[in-house]
Amino acid sequence: MTRIVFRGGQVFDGTGSAPVRADVAVENGVFTDVGSDLRGDQVVDVTGRTLLPGMFDCHVHILGVEMAVKSRLNEPFSYQFYNAKRNLERTLACGITTIRDCAGADLGVKRALEDGLIPGPRLLISVTALSQTGGHMDGWTPSSLWVDPYYVAHPGRPSSICDGVDGVRKAARQSLRAGADFLKVLATHSGGASYLRTRFSREELNAIGDEARTSQVGFAVHAYGSQAVKDSVAAGATTIEHVRDLDDEAIAAMREADTALVPTIAPLLKYLGDDRPDEPERDRLGHQGDPNNSKTEFAREAYDSVRRAHGAGVRIAMGTDYGNDAGQNLDELTALVAAGLTPAETLVAATSGSARAVGLHDELGTIEPGKRADVVVVDGDIFDFSKLKQNIESVHMDGRLVHSRTR
Repeated sequence: MTRIVFRGGQVFDGTGSAPVRADVAVENGVFTDVGSDLRGDQVVDVTGRTLLPGMFDCHVHILGVEMAVKSRLNEPFSYQFYNAKRNLERTLACGITTIRDCAGADLGVKRALEDGLIPGPRLLISVTALSQTGGHMDGWTPSSLWVDPYYVAHPGRPSSICDGVDGVRKAARQSLRAGADFLKVLATHSGGASYLRTRFSREELNAIGDEARTSQVGFAVHAYGSQAVKDSVAAGATTIEHVRDLDDEAIAAMREADTALVPTIAPLLKYLGDDRPDEPERDRLGHQGDPNNSKTEFAREAYDSVRRAHGAGVRIAMGTDYGNDAGQNLDELTALVAAGLTPAETLVAATSGSARAVGLHDELGTIEPGKRADVVVVDGDIFDFSKLKQNIESVHMDGRLVHSRTR
């Protein structure tokens, strides 16, 4: 068994402590020692570099999301799976070694990664995202034609539209049968549509939460609006995905239930400045437009909600909602700082905080003996998030080199 030692660098261990000079030893894919003057069979000289734990993105769509009507209608069905390979490689190059796909990826994609057929981070899948009739995944259009807004159902990815307590229970069980590691639920419509009037009932959410608890899996809820957040937390949500206008009661409910927030606010960063014209909604699918919606107002409400939630003690985890934007994932770190987190708190959110949010904190998220040896070697200031991606020298998963800047 080869003992690998990363020697001569600084270590940010993922707990929030300041980086310290230390060697890190890895055996059989696991951290075995962190200390001074460690010996090994193989030495990796990281003098002048900083080691980070492998980072997380808790909300991706690696098959990509083409919402423009023309693009959706002209994309061959199998193209999404080849597209995923590119998105996975781009995500790994960001130092992200674990991702949670919140609808789209099926068991075949996960096994292809596990078996080494394609390179990329380790993957947790929800398979699909449960949605009500008229909701976020409903492909009905005013023409009466059905144009699926995101992912066409197939044998490995069951239909996501469900209604009523019995209906949502069956849909949850179908997702689990298809290999879901967690349940993803669209409690409301999107943040840019009529999310306040399109949502699951409390009884439906409670039934889905019960299925998640019974199967001992996570329960991730896309929930815009404070009432939907409170209903979801009461139903047992482990994470709330996205954010807009959280009131004090919703924030208190999340803190008391220890529910993590995955803000996905990087796409909104550009709207924080001067007002920008809204994007044309009729050319898009799955986001029936609200004529009263302003993306600038949306962004300001979202950033204010994250700031208040963080200040109140709600746990924050890293997530981007990126599909074909893969490779820009670290923009979320800049966004979280803009929302009030310190750079160190932001890296905690991307490492140990995310590991805890997805239930992998016993295995990943920190550099300490006994954890799986996911390491990112950074040549430069780890807190300069605008340059972090270009400063990543190498990425290691379970002690293996999986990405190098020089290759």
